[in-house]
Amino acid sequence: MAHGSDRIRIDKWLWHARFVKTRGLAVDLVQAGRVRVNGQRIDKPGRAVGPGDVLTVSVAGAVRVIRIEGCGERRGPASEAATLYTALDEPNVPHAAPEAERPF
Repeated sequence: MAHGSDRIRIDKWLWHARFVKTRGLAVDLVQAGRVRVNGQRIDKPGRAVGPGDVLTVSVAGAVRVIRIEGCGERRGPASEAATLYTALDEPNVPHAAPEAERPF
């Protein structure tokens, strides 16, 4: 269980977990309908989430499915942010060019 509160606003959590650079971008992401909580699309950045909730987030051209493990108390380093969630999928990463197409 996380330190402090067991619930947090979705916009603040996305910022703490380093899915976005600013809370303003997190608000925009949620209001654009690019976040689902437990399979339900949300558009309110004040929606509370907590450990056990499953998020589907479409950000930076990739769709991520993650389970919240903790709320966090601050936006810390990336190593700290990584402890706030567990990836339930493999990140959507563009594939590298095949060997034959790579420059020498």
